[in-house]
Amino acid sequence: MDSTSPIAGPRKPGARKLQILQTLAAMLEDPKGEKVTTAALAARLGVSEAALYRHFASKAQMFEGLIEFIETSVFGLINEISARETSGLRQVRAIVAMLLEFAQTNKGMTRVLIGDALVNENERLQERINQLIERIEASLKQSFRVAATEREVAESFDAAARSALVVAFVVGRWHRFAKSGFRKAPAEALEAQLPVLVS
Repeated sequence: MDSTSPIAGPRKPGARKLQILQTLAAMLEDPKGEKVTTAALAARLGVSEAALYRHFASKAQMFEGLIEFIETSVFGLINEISARETSGLRQVRAIVAMLLEFAQTNKGMTRVLIGDALVNENERLQERINQLIERIEASLKQSFRVAATEREVAESFDAAARSALVVAFVVGRWHRFAKSGFRKAPAEALEAQLPVLVS
């Protein structure tokens, strides 16, 4: 998790809760992708499992905390891009670059985004990730519609189909990054590929 994230910061009320989430995210960066248990998490923090449950009712609630961090970060940045860029195609390019950079900076979160870290966890967590990805697709579709309004694309352009393609590309890059043990950078060769995706 990068140092600018809301999860990092000085000790204050709620700091232990944030520290638990930071540690969970760090454990998810293990390229072996081993299942994270509350016992292992407690050991890493040097506390008892009971101490964890004073802050979170369940491990699922801890993962929900990570998903909330992802949602807040990603959609906050999408809103900034949409407000800053008047060109719909430039919005899409910036959103794609941001999503790949987010994965690069937050390796543990990438395993949450692809569902790898959620195997055998509460099914509502995967449902929430599915909804998050649908919201990203809707944001891209809106940017493509802006591009159509600004006549940056042909009248026959299918915003829904193209936004689905772009999301498939981004999710594929997240998978490739995680499955390579975080060796294959998500944004590798992006400048050469973006014109094919976004034109």
